[in-house]
Parts: sequence; structure tokens; C-alpha cells
Amino acid sequence: MGKLIYLMNVSLDGYVETPEHSLDWAIADEELHTWFNDRERETEVSMYGRRLYEVMAAYWPTAASDPSATDYMLDFARIWNDKLKVVFSSTLTTVQGNSRLVSGDVGEELERLRTEFEGDIDVGGPTLASEFIRRGLVDEYRLVLHPVVLGAGTPFFPRLESRINLRLTESRTFRSGVTYLSYAV
Repeated sequence: MGKLIYLMNVSLDGYVETPEHSLDWAIADEELHTWFNDRERETEVSMYGRRLYEVMAAYWPTAASDPSATDYMLDFARIWNDKLKVVFSSTLTTVQGNSRLVSGDVGEELERLRTEFEGDIDVGGPTLASEFIRRGLVDEYRLVLHPVVLGAGTPFFPRLESRINLRLTESRTFRSGVTYLSYAV
């Protein structure tokens, strides 16, 4: 059975987006983007909350028509478009491409996915991830820590009733100053 992985860009003070939902602070150079491509290749299924799915679906399905898209961006688009995306939403009525819309219990859906797929599953979007975190279902936390302090925004971790003890399993510093940290529960 694969791991459930929560991976996101995060500011030094722990936020994944600004209060206005902007991601303009995140470094997206070739080295880091290529690294993200490799992580995307490693997972079998991606789960998204509505907002992050809408951000991703607004660009990646049509990235090939963007004259400013780089080779590494086009590589990500191919990987992302081919991968199954499970979108949790109570407000969307349809999703596009290789996506499946669900609205049920996150734990039950994770169990279904684990019977259907043997590989790793990633969860994107802090609101959706918080449901898995609070239930103790996340196996690995992967933070891509950017050298910026936002001061406010949407936090990577939700408020918790009790602590989660973690063990550092991997780290890497990119030329841009971004640091990758991977922790197992």
C-alpha cells in the first residue's frame, strides 16, 4: 500500500498562500520545477480540494498553447494531465480531463483509492489536507520551504488537538535558497 503524502510550497512562517490566495511569492525556477515534475511522476493519484484544483485546471490542460511555457513546464503539463485527479468538492458539478469528482467522507475515499491503486497518493490543498491530518491519515509531510515571510495567509497545518511527532527523512537545498524537508509520521 502506498503512502499518503502532503506536499506543498510553504513560506518560512508556515503559509501556503497569502490572505488574497496569491502564490506569487513561490520560486518556480527550472531546478525546482524539474524537481516537482519528478515528484509528480512518483505518485499514482493526486487528491485536490476545490480551490487548488481550480487553480491547476485553469492552466495545465492548455499549457501547450502558451508560447511562454518552457520545456519543463510542458513536461509537468503532460504528467499532470495524464495523472488521475480526485477532486473533493460539495460545490462543483463537473471536473475536466482525467479527474474524478467526489463529495463523500475523506477517510472512506482514501480507503477506496488504496484498494484501487497500489502506489503513493498525494493530497493538495490545505483545507482538504487538514481533514486527513486531523484523522492521522497522512504518512509523510513534504514542505518546500521558500525564503519569504508572508505574515498571514492560509497555514500549511491546521489547528490540532494534539501534536504529531515526525522524523526527518530527507532534506535538500536548492540554488534559489528553497529548502525541501520531508518528514515521516
